[in-house]
Amino acid sequence: MMSTPDTEYQGAPASRPLEVVFAVVALAFTSGYLFLSTQIPLRREAAPGQIDARFWPLVIGVTGVVVAIALLAVAVTRPAPTREDLERIQPGGYLRVIATLVITGAFIALWSLGSVILFGYRVEVFPVAAALLMAALMLLYGHRRWLSLIIYSASVTAFVYVVFGMLLRIPL
Repeated sequence: MMSTPDTEYQGAPASRPLEVVFAVVALAFTSGYLFLSTQIPLRREAAPGQIDARFWPLVIGVTGVVVAIALLAVAVTRPAPTREDLERIQPGGYLRVIATLVITGAFIALWSLGSVILFGYRVEVFPVAAALLMAALMLLYGHRRWLSLIIYSASVTAFVYVVFGMLLRIPL
C-alpha cells in the first residue's frame, strides 16, 4: 500500500496559545537575565567610554527583552504559524532534556563554589566544571570517541578560560 504525502505525515495544528505562552516565558526569562546582569559585581568602575564586565551581559539582556516583546506582539496580532514542518518527538527526547537540565544545574552548583583548596593549593572550579559539562553533554547526545571528546572539551574550556578569565579579567 502506497502512502501519499498528505497521509504520510500530518504536522501539529497551529496554536496561538502556544505561541503566546512561549513569548511570555521568553520575556520573563530575558527580563530576569537583564535584571541579574545589572547585579554583576565590578572590581572597579570603567572610565567613561570604556567597557566593563556588565556591558555585554546588558547588551544581550536588552536584545533578548526586545526580541521577546516582538515575539509577543507577533503572537498576539498575527495568525499562528502552521507547525507542519515539526517532526515527532524522538524516543528518549524528554529524558535527554531532563538530563541536560540536571547536568546544567550541577554545573551551576559547582561553578558557584568559585575555588576550592585541594592538598594545600587553591584550585579554580570553573575550568574543571566546564570541561565536565561539555564532556557530559557530548556523551548524552551521542558522541562516543574518547580522544576527540577529551581534546574538544579541554580545548574549548581552555579557550573560554584564557579569553574571559585571563585576558578580559572577568571573574569566572
